[in-house]
Amino acid sequence: MADDEEAEEEPAVELGTGASVEGAPIARVASRLKYPQQRSRILELEGDSEVRTPDGPQSLESLLEDVDTTYFDTRQTFVEAVRNAAGHGPVATADE
Repeated sequence: MADDEEAEEEPAVELGTGASVEGAPIARVASRLKYPQQRSRILELEGDSEVRTPDGPQSLESLLEDVDTTYFDTRQTFVEAVRNAAGHGPVATADE
């Protein structure tokens, strides 16, 4: 039981003190959904969610406007489509 007490005393991961990043990671939004899923249902559930992109936070609804897929059979398909719509590159922090 002593090992359990020691584990509770220290955090598992140290949090940084750098500038925050606005918006949620697409993986977090994707994890709140069950698949398969239609785009229209995703918009009902998560359309107003702000997602991190290289150009700053954008609503999931605006990102899905650029996606031709109307049915996402897996989480991976959804994440890939949104990442392609958002663009690839580093995500700016709130101070940049």
